[in-house]
Amino acid sequence: MPSDNIGAARPASACSVSLVAALQRNLFGNLKRWAFVMTRPPRARIPAWPAGAFTAIGAIVIVVVASMFWLDVAASDWAHHLPPWFRAIFEKITKLGLSGWFLIPFAIMVIGLAAVISPSLSRLSQGVLGALAARFGFLFLAIGLPGLFDTIVKRLIGRARPYVGAHDDPFKYMPFIWRSDYASMPSGHATTAAAAAIAIGAVWPRTRGVMWLYALLIMFSRVVVLAHHPSDVIAGALVGSVGAIMVRRWFAARDLVFSARDLRAYPGPSFARIRATLREAVSSLAAAPNR
Repeated sequence: MPSDNIGAARPASACSVSLVAALQRNLFGNLKRWAFVMTRPPRARIPAWPAGAFTAIGAIVIVVVASMFWLDVAASDWAHHLPPWFRAIFEKITKLGLSGWFLIPFAIMVIGLAAVISPSLSRLSQGVLGALAARFGFLFLAIGLPGLFDTIVKRLIGRARPYVGAHDDPFKYMPFIWRSDYASMPSGHATTAAAAAIAIGAVWPRTRGVMWLYALLIMFSRVVVLAHHPSDVIAGALVGSVGAIMVRRWFAARDLVFSARDLRAYPGPSFARIRATLREAVSSLAAAPNR
């Protein structure tokens, strides 16, 4: 009896090893190919930035500076006098602005799709899964890159958070220091929220209203919980918005996800097509150990 069990276990083990090897080949092969596609020269000319874009950016910078003089301290004083129950609510809300809520699921989707896309699938199914991977890859980069930029810049600026010291001093800085209490500008949560609103709204335009409501709520929460000044939040929103727009333009110039002509997202595959493609992918993976 023991020898029969061992003999039966070996084929199953071999099949598992074969399946894992196939997934690894797909994963590394697709990631390598996608990295090449992402870094290739532009394939099309995209529209220039709107004439008023740089004026708007300049105006926002002026608002940030003005807020440091006339709004930041008043906002901190207001937040200090809020009822504890009100602040407790926003302590929970503000956690929804962490980048992990977006980056982790998007990364899982990209990695999962890279693992299952194989030459054994039909060209149509490869195209459907590739389109999904491009969308999730865009969302990951459009939110992650502005967040990475923010993480580095805020440490170089070294602005004190509102709770540092006996009283709020919006002009207290310790540049080039890697400390959380001196990482106030720009706000990372605001950067993530604004980038998510821009990126997700670009892929699925119908979500724009909800996403900007979410972004404004997260930005407001950072002031309520005394983690940031209003100027930090405005600066973070600017970084996130501009960063996400730049990533969108990068994709459009390479004819990925967005049209180079008007920067609109290409129509995505239907749910029916996605379900059919996933069934084919599952069947292909089940047959992989036997090939």
